[in-house]
Amino acid sequence: MAEVSNKQVILRDYVMSGLPKESDFAFKTSKLRLNVAEGSKSVVLKNLYLSCDLYMRSRMRYSVGSYIAPFTPGSVSH
Repeated sequence: MAEVSNKQVILRDYVMSGLPKESDFAFKTSKLRLNVAEGSKSVVLKNLYLSCDLYMRSRMRYSVGSYIAPFTPGSVSH
């Protein structure tokens, strides 16, 4: 198993107004062991860029009655 560096961008708190700023996020780095079974059809991907489109921005705000659940600040979203 290979061990790689895993970088995470975590939402600190809900963005109440305006566009998200760098200070709205926490940046963490940890080690991750890659565990892909030999012969499996799984692949490991590396993201080169992170974009923040309109869909994601709406999930960074807490709004009651929205059709989509907001991100949870401080946690990893999938």
